[in-house]
Amino acid sequence: MGILKKIFGSKGAGKRTSSRSRNTKETRIRLGLTVDGEGRSQIKTGIGFLDHMLELFSFWGHFDLEVKAEGDLKVDIHHTNEDIGIVLGQAFKEALGDKNGIKRIGSASVPMEAVTASVAVDICGRGSFKLDIPGGLAQDDENYRMAYAEHFFESFAQQLGANVNIRIENPSSDLHATLEPAFKALGIALDQATQIDPRRKGIPSTKGVID
Repeated sequence: MGILKKIFGSKGAGKRTSSRSRNTKETRIRLGLTVDGEGRSQIKTGIGFLDHMLELFSFWGHFDLEVKAEGDLKVDIHHTNEDIGIVLGQAFKEALGDKNGIKRIGSASVPMEAVTASVAVDICGRGSFKLDIPGGLAQDDENYRMAYAEHFFESFAQQLGANVNIRIENPSSDLHATLEPAFKALGIALDQATQIDPRRKGIPSTKGVID
């Protein structure tokens, strides 16, 4: 795995990295992550739509990300889609360690034509996900559903231990146009939240710990 070799060959450079895998009767997933990356990605999940969304997430978040997944796609994409969210959340949690010095909170709004997606993230140790789409949900794509995106985001938030709130205004009848700005905004917001604040001495919590 090309990016993984570069990621884990540079651990001594102080980069925050993680290598995670998940093997079940339904899915086999291998994932490599560098938080302090360049936005490079190699993603093969078997779900073309999700591949593209994760490429956008990686690029706009400046995360180096490699994902290889095999799943029971002959049944449907549910298990693979959800399990990738689980492993990605676990990878970020592992890479961030005790969260020492991070900004912890980030937010971003990204437009795409008439659609605007706004994402707020708080890496507080408590997993929570909220999706708000005033006026109702976007139409499902023939290859992907809005419900799959919700399952992905919720799994990611729970495993990372973060509050992830997403609001999508003026959803398009094109699911691609509705979700693309959401994944971009998530990348940007998470990049903000994971950056080291030189003014912050210690863990960013009045409790002194983030689980």
